[in-house]
Amino acid sequence: MKKLLLGAVIASAPIVAMANGPAGCGLGTAVVFKSPSSWVEHVLAATTNGSSGNQTFGMTSGTLGCEAAGGPLASGVDYFIDENIDLIAMESATGQGETIDTLAEMIGIEDADKRAFRVSLQHNFDQMFPTEETSSAQVYDAIVSIMTQNVRLAKYLG
Repeated sequence: MKKLLLGAVIASAPIVAMANGPAGCGLGTAVVFKSPSSWVEHVLAATTNGSSGNQTFGMTSGTLGCEAAGGPLASGVDYFIDENIDLIAMESATGQGETIDTLAEMIGIEDADKRAFRVSLQHNFDQMFPTEETSSAQVYDAIVSIMTQNVRLAKYLG
């Protein structure tokens, strides 16, 4: 029974992994296990983060260690790109889709400029995704660069 429970806990840990190490952000990392040093503490912190629903709150509010890594785009955009990179790639190729519309909302792009955002992503797809191994950090940087070069979109950076 103990092995089964431990296996379930370990299997759920990657689901909640984020930039704060293997446990991700949330109450388990920010308060309960501030400096986990063993894999057991990481698993317990990740379990606390994922099972209590506070990780989603932390990502939404930018608290509990879920603050954005920094950069000119809105808080949480880097995490959103990381979690949705495949959908962003597919939708950027066509210039339309729910995921890039959500990304535009997160950045704060007004309705009047959303079409310009979608078209810019589509026209600069090769800059955003130069290889199949492109990381979410590279996509984030490319989006910032693309927006910087567009007069209508540059106003949303910072």
